[in-house]
Amino acid sequence: MADFLYLWTNRAKFSIITVAFYKAWIKRIYCFPEVMNRNFNRFILISGGAMIHETAEISKMKIQGSKRLLSVGSFSFVGQVYIALHEQIKIGERVCINDGVEMLTASHDVSDPKWSNTKASITIEDYAWIGTGAMLLPGVNIGRGAVVGARAVVSKSVMPGAIVVGNPAKQINKIRSKELNYNPCDSLASNRAWLRG
Repeated sequence: MADFLYLWTNRAKFSIITVAFYKAWIKRIYCFPEVMNRNFNRFILISGGAMIHETAEISKMKIQGSKRLLSVGSFSFVGQVYIALHEQIKIGERVCINDGVEMLTASHDVSDPKWSNTKASITIEDYAWIGTGAMLLPGVNIGRGAVVGARAVVSKSVMPGAIVVGNPAKQINKIRSKELNYNPCDSLASNRAWLRG
């Protein structure tokens, strides 16, 4: 919910004569720089042609390539990540991408004597969770509600609801619930200060 107007419009309201009013405003003032930093990060991406929903939370990213190839859906959180945008990266709704994640959309064909470039898009579907330090390689699709474990290296698409770990990433027996209904942006202290007080 990086858009400040959204936070202001949907803020929790308390009577000025209550302790809750003052607690909420102390938290809001304390968290204000964080909110403005994420607003600025979002603004920079949109200015470069990216499609970022007004409720998406964007931390500082290192991006190489055309920002026009990036789209992020509503209520998704993207941490401090590295993205090589040589092809499209589409991030769905209510996705959580932790810090240290790398997303690469280009590589070289090792079987080609001329070592030619290869490019392929990455899609991350709704409710997916990409753990800290994971790497997504060109052409992968992360299915709805799938989980990529911390430091996993994903070279093949991940089925909806699957949980993958390791290098190379392999699916474990456990799967996620099919009935997902959460907002990863709710867990951010700066948002909670505005929306809950």
